[in-house]
Amino acid sequence: MLRYYLRLISLFSIVFMLAIGCNYYNHYQTEDVADSGDCRLVEHSMGRVCIPQNPQRMIALNPAALGNAIALGLKPIASVFEYDGQPPNHLAGKTNGIESLGEWAQPNIERMALLKPEVMIGWRHNHEAIYPHLAAIAPTLFYDWIGGNVSKDNWKHYFDFMAEALNRQEARDQVWQHYYQRVERLKVALGDRYRDKPISFIFFCCGGILTEASFSGSVLKDVGLLRPSSQLDDFGPNSVLSEETLDRADGYAIFVGIYGGRETGEEDFQVLQNKPLWQKLKAVQQNRVYFVDPTAWRGRTPLAANAILDDLEKYLLNTP
Repeated sequence: MLRYYLRLISLFSIVFMLAIGCNYYNHYQTEDVADSGDCRLVEHSMGRVCIPQNPQRMIALNPAALGNAIALGLKPIASVFEYDGQPPNHLAGKTNGIESLGEWAQPNIERMALLKPEVMIGWRHNHEAIYPHLAAIAPTLFYDWIGGNVSKDNWKHYFDFMAEALNRQEARDQVWQHYYQRVERLKVALGDRYRDKPISFIFFCCGGILTEASFSGSVLKDVGLLRPSSQLDDFGPNSVLSEETLDRADGYAIFVGIYGGRETGEEDFQVLQNKPLWQKLKAVQQNRVYFVDPTAWRGRTPLAANAILDDLEKYLLNTP
């Protein structure tokens, strides 16, 4: 009986907070709302929203928003995490104290309401269906990652979008300065060593073999590295490969990311390693297959991009 009453009280609390949030939504999410001393207008894919001048209590609605916020010097109070419900591996040590809202496909809306965020940021294609519920909790900004914004540099635009929304332009400039300085140093160090040697990246996830052309492709392009034809824009951000078409993923070197857990990436890769088609790849025969963190190589943030640069230095610059 006590448990029943506790649940009832919790339910009433959430309903009450959502009701207050709806009033907030009606006041601040209108098209004709103007900047004020308390908030400022920010354009996003669902229109305009007025958010606090320097919000501190932020919720990240995807792992990229989490990484971007941390790079800008703002630790979110809560975030959705990777497919296994865990923080991205390359953010180890940077997510302590950040509350988990579960996997990004199904965020815990009730928990969000109780946390009283000042702003929430995510991608339109992930959560457009529940936007009214999110906006009733706090001002919610969506970046349209897919609709009209598909490019290898999408991750850069998303970072800039968040920097503007969070009013952290100075931090943004410092992040980009650091990134491009590292890129230039690596380009100089590599010289012409890989001019005609394509670098491949594939990952094992969700019962398939996929390539990543958008984010990792952008970083590799910045460094001046080639990609196999199967990983260019003509094939879309992600291409699915079969065992029979695996030769399209071959290159001078292959970087491999494996998602484990229930997505069977590890199992799929173990099976593939014993197949003749895998053994025929030139990069395999020449011992130039390098295993990397897929949450970094698909991370879509400056912090993830720097992790890729670390791997490129380690394997392309420092490996014979």
